[in-house]
Amino acid sequence: FKGCVRVQTQGSEFGVLLGSSGPQQGAHLKVCPRDAPCCTAQMEQKLSQQGLVDLRAAVGQLSVSLQNTFSQRHQHFDQFFRELLSNAETSLNSMFIRTYGQMYVKNAELFKGLFRDLGRYYAAGSTAVDLDAMLADFWAELLERMLRLVNVQYEFSDAYMECVSQHTEELRPFGDMPRKLRLQLTRAFVAARTFTRGLELMPQVVAKVSTVSPTPGCIRASMKMLYCPSCSGQPTLRPCESYCLNVLRGCLAHQADLDSEWNLFLDAMMSLAERLEGPFNFESVMDPIDVKISEAIMNMQENSLQVSQKVFQGCGQPKLARDLRSRRSIKEGGFTGRFRPYSPDTRPTTAAGTSLDRLVTDVKKKLRTAKKFWSTLPETVCSGDWVGKAEECWNGTAKSRYESVVAGIGLANQVSNPDVEVDITKPDIGIRRQIAVLKEMTSRLKAAHSGNDIAVDDGSGESGSGCDPLSCKEDRDIFFSTPHLEKTRESGSPRRNEEKDVRQSSGARPMGPGGAVLVLLGCVSALLAAHRR
Repeated sequence: FKGCVRVQTQGSEFGVLLGSSGPQQGAHLKVCPRDAPCCTAQMEQKLSQQGLVDLRAAVGQLSVSLQNTFSQRHQHFDQFFRELLSNAETSLNSMFIRTYGQMYVKNAELFKGLFRDLGRYYAAGSTAVDLDAMLADFWAELLERMLRLVNVQYEFSDAYMECVSQHTEELRPFGDMPRKLRLQLTRAFVAARTFTRGLELMPQVVAKVSTVSPTPGCIRASMKMLYCPSCSGQPTLRPCESYCLNVLRGCLAHQADLDSEWNLFLDAMMSLAERLEGPFNFESVMDPIDVKISEAIMNMQENSLQVSQKVFQGCGQPKLARDLRSRRSIKEGGFTGRFRPYSPDTRPTTAAGTSLDRLVTDVKKKLRTAKKFWSTLPETVCSGDWVGKAEECWNGTAKSRYESVVAGIGLANQVSNPDVEVDITKPDIGIRRQIAVLKEMTSRLKAAHSGNDIAVDDGSGESGSGCDPLSCKEDRDIFFSTPHLEKTRESGSPRRNEEKDVRQSSGARPMGPGGAVLVLLGCVSALLAAHRR
């Protein structure tokens, strides 16, 4: 009885089972056939626990591989998006210093705030930043600062500027760029952060779902399949493939019920990945954002006279500055007037020297291989060394062909499973919770596919597409209501008061007229030069 001397388990070795006492009578065995001579009831109990350990190890090895695959992809995408955002800020800072000199340096906090808020939105979405409101405030503040620069002969109170900011979209001082950039940023950021969150969620779900529940029926079935051959004196005998499938489908019945929602989730990830390759490409939006903002500024400067006239018409004639002589001379502006157009060859290297297209192509392949992972898990485990050849395999009682019908996939089909007792009336609460998590994430992915952040979705399904109500209207003369201005002057604006306090506490000073004139002349000259090129 060589088979009764030692049994090798998948994860460890139990050592000598019988010692020198020779073969045993298996009358007290509860799982293996009673004529199995190589195990005692105590050994059978130990091997039952080991059978579950081995089953978990086989499933765990596959799930850990899946977890690692998408943990790495999440890290790559997250690093890439964050570095693109950082590179865009660095590029804008460098370009604007070269182009606008000290005029930019003294207003750099406005642009730093823009990128800071974009970073917060990428990290936490609309719960942290209202993207539309943030961008509207950015352009309104930029208009106010530029209005002061191109009209240095006037003094503008905070109440006056509040009137201006209320009508930034109607004035359209920056042309169509704010609307276009808002749509591009919204779509790109919603797609990027939602897709990254989906990649982050996958390993979490796999980790929580892959653990095989230690039900009595599964423990008994795994022992009978994996170690009863050893107790019968046939330690090298492997289970029949169909027999193995029945045991695994019974033990993994709850996991198989996750498969439907898992596949819908993966389909939504694939669809959003295609958006990232096309119209919602984060890289194509962030890479030239410095040029887009600069073009908006140049548009304002080119049309500054008309913009100023509309402002004065609507908000009233501002007061003349009290002492123009106290302002700095033109030579102190430090503006070179040289505009360096966008050149792809000078852009910073993105994360790991890769591109969004390469990252998306790679992850799409991985998403395809993950389809039907849970429903095919029994087939994946019951292969290779785990199973024996046709009629030379363990069928649960002897070395022979397995004759029973293989049970279907999922919990409901286990009522007819001949090898595992499964209570189909008791769903696994943990797995049901993960099904709900996947369903919610799938909804977010579908919303992102349409350019919507589901957290702030208004239910119309049209956000992120089409045109704004104001920008769709025909151009018309702007008439602002005087009562609005008077009310603003009386009550003041909380936002204005906050900004005023910040400027006072930071020691920031207003810009002089010299720099303003140079900014205007330099950028108009640059624009003409660009047209000639």
